[in-house]
Order: sequence, then structure tokens, then C-alpha cells
Amino acid sequence: MGTLVVAGVTFLVAVIMVVGACFSLLAALGLLRFPDLYTRMHAASKAGTVGSGLLLVAAGLHSLDPAIFVRALAGFVFLMLTAPISAHLLAKAAHQAGYRMTKLSVIDQLPKKEEPRRH
Repeated sequence: MGTLVVAGVTFLVAVIMVVGACFSLLAALGLLRFPDLYTRMHAASKAGTVGSGLLLVAAGLHSLDPAIFVRALAGFVFLMLTAPISAHLLAKAAHQAGYRMTKLSVIDQLPKKEEPRRH
């Protein structure tokens, strides 16, 4: 490979790593600053997934090996498909277990558990 191509790939990897690190930092700040379980989980599942995925793609691109890059892309797609779904299911389970939302939350769209009806 030419020196110019390697320099371009190195610059692209650096940009992707910085963007991924910024998303990961925002996810960490969200975990520290948000008031309740649900908003913290939102920060971790959205920004954390994007940050981790971008760092994975940057590592695959840095290898300059197509097989490793394809595996990194597959890992990125897997993260994008599974992390938000698992966070949603964990938040739903926490809601059903009785974890309360913060008073700053405006609306709770999940129905409350109903008591069994007695006839």
C-alpha cells in the first residue's frame, strides 16, 4: 500500500476513535449525572453502544486486514441490534419489579401491574 493510503487510513481511524471515545465519555457522564435507573440505562444503551461500536470499527480498520475488518463490522452490527433491545427489556423488568421513575419524568407510559380481579 502506498504511504498516502496508509496515512489516510490512519487519519480516518483517529477520527473514528475520537468520535467513539466522545460517545463513550457521554455515556459515562450520563451514568453519573442522570437521576434514575431508566435514564441511566438510556445513556448506556444509546451512547455507549455507538461509542463501543465505533471503537470496534476503528480497530478493525486499523488492522488493514479485510477479514478482521469484516469481523469488526459484524460485531458492530451485533452491538447495534442487541444492546438497545436488551436495555429495553431490562428497563421493562425493572418497571415491573417496582423501581420508580424520578419525579422529573413527565409521563409513565407503561401500565401499572393490576391486581387480580376477584369475582
